[in-house]
Amino acid sequence: MAWLDDKALEVSEVVANSTMNRERNAVGPNSYEKELRLSVVELLAARIASVGEASWLDLCCGRGKAIVDVARHFQASEPRATLLLHGVDLVDLFCHVPPGIDGVRLEAASLNGWTPERRYDLITCVHGLHYMGDKLGLIERAADWLSPEGLFLASLDLQNFRYPDGRPLGRQIARLLRDNDLHYNTRQHLLTCEGPKTLRFDLTYLGADDTPGPNYSGQPVVDSIYDMPE
Repeated sequence: MAWLDDKALEVSEVVANSTMNRERNAVGPNSYEKELRLSVVELLAARIASVGEASWLDLCCGRGKAIVDVARHFQASEPRATLLLHGVDLVDLFCHVPPGIDGVRLEAASLNGWTPERRYDLITCVHGLHYMGDKLGLIERAADWLSPEGLFLASLDLQNFRYPDGRPLGRQIARLLRDNDLHYNTRQHLLTCEGPKTLRFDLTYLGADDTPGPNYSGQPVVDSIYDMPE
């Protein structure tokens, strides 16, 4: 079977899905707080209290509403705090950043090979890895972008990893994550990396399949095809 490469995947109807949830807020029913089981505001506030500044990189940020929510909160509560909120998404459908809200950067870019210019105290990827081909490649890179006490949180479905012959690869991926000191919550489908790490997964990315249909999120997603030793 001919797998999709990065360029073909990015124009796939699954990746460009118009019903994808790009509207998550920072808090509330449809929020980062619910998906991550963590308050972004509280984490950044603790960092500001400790060192006077904080930074958050949100990969596959959708319209960036959560970033603007957080920026508004700190503009009202701690206007002198140094805060950098950086959102990256493949599609430039970003919400309006009101005048007077500082420290927000919303960037349209492909995450394949993308690299930030600094490290971050918090990196998130809410349901974004479902649409990436080389999911593990992005995890490897994001883990290296953390500040010394940084935290990386990402939605991840181990059912969306396969061998070239179609066999499921999720169990082996779970073992690799554990071996690299990463925590994966199977019930919440949540990957956690504490502190920067140099990750090297022993496998080869071959391409993507955009035909598996919906995963636990209810949206059609992408399977990632890897070859690795048994």
